[in-house]
Amino acid sequence: MTIEQIPRHIAIIMDGNGRWAQNRKLPRLEGHRRGGKIVEKTALDGVSLGIESLTLYAFSTENWKRPKAEIKGLMHLYSQYLVGIRPMMMKNNVRLVHIGTIEKLPDKLLRDLSESIEMTAGNSGMVLALALNYGSRIEIVDAAKKIAQQYKDGKLSLEDIDEQCMSDNLYTAGLHDPDLLIRTANEKRISNFLLWQISYSEFYVTETYWPDFGKEDLEKAIVAYANRARRFGSIKTK
Repeated sequence: MTIEQIPRHIAIIMDGNGRWAQNRKLPRLEGHRRGGKIVEKTALDGVSLGIESLTLYAFSTENWKRPKAEIKGLMHLYSQYLVGIRPMMMKNNVRLVHIGTIEKLPDKLLRDLSESIEMTAGNSGMVLALALNYGSRIEIVDAAKKIAQQYKDGKLSLEDIDEQCMSDNLYTAGLHDPDLLIRTANEKRISNFLLWQISYSEFYVTETYWPDFGKEDLEKAIVAYANRARRFGSIKTK
């Protein structure tokens, strides 16, 4: 593959932690623990492959409906991993950003998240975007409210409100739209993830559960992407 065939931005819906654990007669939280370790490995794989941005769907706004014990365990694991991946991010020039809302997140997790973002803010390599407490519909509503307020304040005219204006007011402002969206565990749903941003993304589904996801799986997805003709609504010309 040439560098032109490598997607600039890959987004991943990390699925299958619970089923991975259940298949091994382990608690669901063990699947999440294993899945957390794969985050660091995948980030390193992204760096080695020359990916500019990697967005990982860690926790959705709908995930609060899960059992309280599982949520508590997940929040604790997120804090652990946010601290644990700091050396990797600093060594490999990775910059961490958060997409989502901070509402409902525990204080300790917020501190660990903020400190990791601040620590890596000066890094200029791959951007690791963590979608934590993220929901795309809420994101779009929030963007619409921001635009409406800017219009009310006289900072925007109706003519200023276009697709770029909307993109600039999303949580992902400043990030290139994903070229490739990967979902693990053979699920074929979008699950309220980056609805605006994936308008022209290529979609790749793998049967591999997230805790088993490795560099080979990532490379297969990239090869599939490289072999597709992206038309962006047009037709192929000779």
